[in-house]
Amino acid sequence: MSIAFAGCPVVVCRISPAGLMLLLTLLLGLLPLNSVACQSGLEPDTGRVVIHAGRLIDGVSETVRKDVTIRISGERIEAVEEGFQQPALGERLIDLRQSTVMPGWIDMHTHLSSEYSPQSYAEKAFIAGPEMALRGVQYARRTLHAGFTTVRELGDSEGVSVALRSAIRKGWIEGPRIFAAGKSIATTGGHADPTNGLVPHFQGDPGPADGVINGPYEAAKAVRQRYKEGSDLIKITATGGVLSLAVNGQNPQFTDMELEAIVVTAKDYGMRVAVHAHVAEGMKRAIRAGVDSIEHGTFMDDEVIALMKQRGTWYVPTISAGKFVGEKAKLDDYFPAIVRPKAAAVGPQIDATFAKAWKSGVKIAFGTDSGVSPHGENAKEFGFMVANGMPAMAAIKSATIQAATLLGAEKDLGSIEAGKYADLVAVSGDPLEDIRLTEKVGFVMKGGIVYRLETSQN
Repeated sequence: MSIAFAGCPVVVCRISPAGLMLLLTLLLGLLPLNSVACQSGLEPDTGRVVIHAGRLIDGVSETVRKDVTIRISGERIEAVEEGFQQPALGERLIDLRQSTVMPGWIDMHTHLSSEYSPQSYAEKAFIAGPEMALRGVQYARRTLHAGFTTVRELGDSEGVSVALRSAIRKGWIEGPRIFAAGKSIATTGGHADPTNGLVPHFQGDPGPADGVINGPYEAAKAVRQRYKEGSDLIKITATGGVLSLAVNGQNPQFTDMELEAIVVTAKDYGMRVAVHAHVAEGMKRAIRAGVDSIEHGTFMDDEVIALMKQRGTWYVPTISAGKFVGEKAKLDDYFPAIVRPKAAAVGPQIDATFAKAWKSGVKIAFGTDSGVSPHGENAKEFGFMVANGMPAMAAIKSATIQAATLLGAEKDLGSIEAGKYADLVAVSGDPLEDIRLTEKVGFVMKGGIVYRLETSQN
């Protein structure tokens, strides 16, 4: 008799002392699932897996496929076959016949280095980069176990997201694939100026190395600095923001020349540009400059929508963050006084903006701004999107093939097809009938490694 744990058969009726020590170590949680090698000797660990999926949303088709076999070799999908095919010798079977299997979800707007609370502003003076990275380990794991196998990290400090990305790639910690922007680029006093709200003695004069620019030459230098630090893409704050300690949350904060310098330089280095923006004028300048995505987009107007459709600019809505700050703005002691009116203005608007953008045909990719809203609750965004008029299938595709396309990673991610990474998520039941099932993930695989497998999924 044997059981499978982390993909490895473990004898439970007869076990050697070494095997007992391994089992105890696993049960105590001292080793991550992906660090375990099959040591029982009952069968070889070939890295080959067969999944029987009762329902399959492949990320490409508009229809659900039933009774499908997914064959996985190593970290890639080898084949997707009709019917429940029997595993060959050396292939491990995972039975998901009662579940809906989907591509691993992609969240295009996260901040794994933090999670918002009333203490967040004070923490900036006492928690440095190494501690933020260590804290981010739990947020990364929580995100992965919620079914999000890839994220786009849009802004941090002291290289935290780049460090997390490296640690995950090396197998030191569990977490999603990370596409990191590093430090967001702002103008002096702008939304991502890290010295906002400090007394003059501590403000100093941050420059491009700190993600603060003035003029096109410094804009180009800031992009090159992010490249030097290992960032995958560029994030800029084209307008004021909600949570920064500055009065105006809606003014445009970059000139046309600065935006053009950022986009041209980023393209030279093969980097895409994501843009935090709430007010229409800031969005229009950024779209005309050639950026790839607008994040939040709270007060977009008809001209912005027309420009986005004309230029092919993506919209990443982050409804979760809008709802979070809108609710917290009702509390007297959650936000600083300078933040509260901005949160109260932005929060209630986000639903209507999303509904209008979807109805108008703007390209939409899934994003939550988790770190503002809690990590691990990313899937609530699906419900918000559906409640505002997006069909469930379109919402799922926004977090799979659509998001992968915005990343420029559609050859590897975003759908269940031969040759792509074996990034899979499953829920019991049919999420097209009840999108809230996405909040009850029972199975997660990333790169052929199982990170979550609940017995109800078998």
